[in-house]
Amino acid sequence: MADYTLDTENGRSEALRRMMTIREFDETAGDYFADGEIPGFVHLYIGEEAVGVGACAALDPDDYIASTHRGHGHCIAKGLDPKLMMAELFGKSDGYCNGKGGSMHIADVDSGMLGANGIVGAGPPMAAGAALTIDYQDRDQVALGFLGDGAVAQGQVHEAINMASTWDLPAIFLVENNQYGEATPVEKQHNVDHLSDTAQAYDIPGVTVDGMDVTAVAEAVEEARKRARDGDGPTLIEAETYRYRGHYEGDEQPYRDEEEIERWKQRDSIETFKQRLIDRGELTEEEFEEMRAEVEETIQDAVAYAQEADLPAPEEAYDDMFADSVPEIEQFAQRPRADGGDTRGDSR
Repeated sequence: MADYTLDTENGRSEALRRMMTIREFDETAGDYFADGEIPGFVHLYIGEEAVGVGACAALDPDDYIASTHRGHGHCIAKGLDPKLMMAELFGKSDGYCNGKGGSMHIADVDSGMLGANGIVGAGPPMAAGAALTIDYQDRDQVALGFLGDGAVAQGQVHEAINMASTWDLPAIFLVENNQYGEATPVEKQHNVDHLSDTAQAYDIPGVTVDGMDVTAVAEAVEEARKRARDGDGPTLIEAETYRYRGHYEGDEQPYRDEEEIERWKQRDSIETFKQRLIDRGELTEEEFEEMRAEVEETIQDAVAYAQEADLPAPEEAYDDMFADSVPEIEQFAQRPRADGGDTRGDSR
């Protein structure tokens, strides 16, 4: 199993720590984005922590995940280093993608993280492809693709599920139903009571779980992983959760009210899991506060690391585009210009 599993006391403590780390990372990222220090856009995972952590707790370290545009939580849940993640957000060369991917494109294949992605519904095809490789090479792994509720309507998602179910590939498709596809409520997007009902079209199990409960998510993914490794094909899991912040930072959110947000916060995944561990005698309030302080220090260290790291050199803009260099790329790499134009002058 993963390097933390909810079957052990240490694993449960680590799951809580990772949920807290995700929350602190994204709250901090939101602050620095608002201050103008982080370029591009950020889409925060605050409120949804139990889904990513529960899912990754049920996977083996060498299993694969494919993420979404809201991928910081998936990265931390899978074990990526917050320092290198923050450097990526700040556009620094020490980041996972050398500062050229930013918030929506963090990837680390060595950790089994195939990448966050700004394309809606891109995770399932990537996971299906990884699962096909696993099946072809007869390896003891699975691939899990995260997707949002809005992505369930994407054609490529259904193509991926259809292929995986037809060929009994070791894949898991996990829908993070955070109740809104951008600004559209889920009930106005789909004509089913539960998004997991769509699994019936492919004759695979469809399961809906409480996405605010890290244990419920872990149990569903663990069962899906066993099914996948037994050669019985994929499972579609819907985790009902909620994002506390807007679709993107700066979203004014006219489509929902504060009362709705507060109602979901009453079921906050970190607070409820913390209380569960206290009730089990595995945690005290003092230990929780110590953990919080350690998490805060970890993220502040990550910010300091990112701020001090170097920006990528202009000539590195064309690196990593092709496995083998091509003359056209070499030509531009030798004459980089800030606006991306041709330094030879007017090329018309």
